[in-house]
Amino acid sequence: MTTQTLSSVSFRDPAGFVYCQQGDLRRQVNLVYREHYDRLMAGGLYEELVGSGLLVQHEELEAPGWEPELAYKVIRPETIPFLSYPYEWSFRQYRDAALVALEIQRRALLRGMTLKDCSVYNLQFHRGRPIFIDTLSFETYREGSPWMGYRQFCEHFLAPLALMSLVDHRLSQLCRASLEGVALDLAVRLLPRRSWLRPGLVMHLHLHERLQRAHADELMPPSQDRVRMSKRALLGLVDSLEATVRGLRWKPRDSAWASYYQDNSYSPDEFDRKARLVRELLVRTRGESVWDLGANTGYFSRIACELGLRTVAFDSDPACVERIYQEARERGETRLLPLLLDLFNPSPGLGWLNQERASIFERGSPDLVMALALIHHLALTGNQPMDNLAEFFRRLAPWLVLEFVPENDPQVRSLSARRFGAHHAYNREIFEKCFSKHFLIILSEPVTAAGRTLYLLRRRDA
Repeated sequence: MTTQTLSSVSFRDPAGFVYCQQGDLRRQVNLVYREHYDRLMAGGLYEELVGSGLLVQHEELEAPGWEPELAYKVIRPETIPFLSYPYEWSFRQYRDAALVALEIQRRALLRGMTLKDCSVYNLQFHRGRPIFIDTLSFETYREGSPWMGYRQFCEHFLAPLALMSLVDHRLSQLCRASLEGVALDLAVRLLPRRSWLRPGLVMHLHLHERLQRAHADELMPPSQDRVRMSKRALLGLVDSLEATVRGLRWKPRDSAWASYYQDNSYSPDEFDRKARLVRELLVRTRGESVWDLGANTGYFSRIACELGLRTVAFDSDPACVERIYQEARERGETRLLPLLLDLFNPSPGLGWLNQERASIFERGSPDLVMALALIHHLALTGNQPMDNLAEFFRRLAPWLVLEFVPENDPQVRSLSARRFGAHHAYNREIFEKCFSKHFLIILSEPVTAAGRTLYLLRRRDA
């Protein structure tokens, strides 16, 4: 029996759509897109972009398609192991994605094509770098035509980056509130006065918004016959946008967690012991993928990567995620994906029927989860009972490497002192009792003289 499901993500594009057949991701290219697809494949652009690591590769299949009467081709794109969204990226990740989008538009123009749109959701992180995933976003360039993706680039990329850089990194979460990006009128109201000192932001945000507002009452936007741009002018526009994006910077403020390992709880020998044990436990489970929850600066995530494991390093601190990403780029790491995640408010399902953008826990199922020096934060800061935490981890993965921090630890005492009112009981006995309902305790080893202990747990149904 053939099992098929139609993706709700790509339904807006008449050029084609994504569907899944028996777990195999496929994309139908519709007849209406035939001219543009043939130009992409035969004109050298596809080969150039794939060869440069800018576009996801695909293979053509001999298959009828989901709607055979509309189909021109059926392709199987390379699988992205874990999908992420812009409101989960660090500043540098977001900026690198913007630069890749502009580089693709530049190369497309030089080969007689253009991006018909420029959605931030057309980019994912794969093998450590941003990559374009929408093969059907390319159209044949018509001489004199403006770039139809310009406004979308400004709303999806430039406006969020400018707000993150000049106001507050947390404004990246506006993209979570609106999947259409940050509206230009909102962006210019939030930007500080000093943004007027940057010519690129003046041109592409402030004046762009004024022009948009001036035409807001028109029933139809200006036609392409009235708005004409030469290819040279379009390339100049791309250059201007690139210079503006490159000019944006974000320097994280001092973070209590970015120096956690150096400043808290572990002597050098204890830290080395913990690292050795983590490595041994990862080898013992023989998995292929890991989620590191509360990854901090990514030290233990990198151990997983060194062992050949695909690793997603989650942390709620933007400074930590920025540091992990920059170090991963410098080291050339291809298996590590750092992402922002607030476990008390994780990314939900969004968009049409809450299905256009999947919730973060619907996008994958790792073989193993690491939760090192995390559970006391969940229990005390989030006031979560231990039963809730055991059930949460049970849903994530068959294997769990968890570090329990005892109630007499300075970090636990500090967190307890900050709480107003009562919190749920927290101690090792309750931890082992609750987690034993769902997991077998395979091993427990102390890593500090004060009682921090590493556990290896296997889900009972695994």
